[in-house]
Amino acid sequence: MAEIKSTMELVLERAAKMGKASNEEIAQDTAKKEGMQLMAAYLDGKEGSPAKLLADHDPNRQSTIRLGMVEALLRNIFLPRDELAQQRTEQATRGILDLAGGAGDIVSICQEMQHIIGQYRQHREQLYQQLEEQMRMQYEQIMAQQMGGQTEGLNIDPTMQPKFKEEWARVETELDNQYNQALNQHRNQLKQRLGV
Repeated sequence: MAEIKSTMELVLERAAKMGKASNEEIAQDTAKKEGMQLMAAYLDGKEGSPAKLLADHDPNRQSTIRLGMVEALLRNIFLPRDELAQQRTEQATRGILDLAGGAGDIVSICQEMQHIIGQYRQHREQLYQQLEEQMRMQYEQIMAQQMGGQTEGLNIDPTMQPKFKEEWARVETELDNQYNQALNQHRNQLKQRLGV
């Protein structure tokens, strides 16, 4: 008579099988992590050309290392909020181009991504300045009403006001969502083209 296993026993058996990785899976995971670590060093300026770094490895492991490299580089193409972050996205883009060997379609996708990032930074700065000016005028009007029209010598910094910070967070979130959507489309194109 066959033994009937409980649902719990079946779940535990399945979990045990899933928890056991083969030697090949462990080796692939290790190679992928190695590729990611190489790109972390590359992005920090400690390593040279990604293609050259890849060529220095065992040919049997190169495809998996390359996968980790590409994933790490794609994660570092984002909407930068300062010059340092901008430099990092540019470095990541150069790394992708290097790994792709300058393939024409990859070049055009990367150029479009950099264009989107440039537009984002410009649009973000314009919106910030507009909001700052708008809020300054509002605070000056309020102060003029409270002080009977005497606002000479007042130096109001609207960026320090909670209302400004709240409104900027809302505007910035909307802007980020809009540009991230466009950037993600290009990232997905690169993933497909680079086999990630």
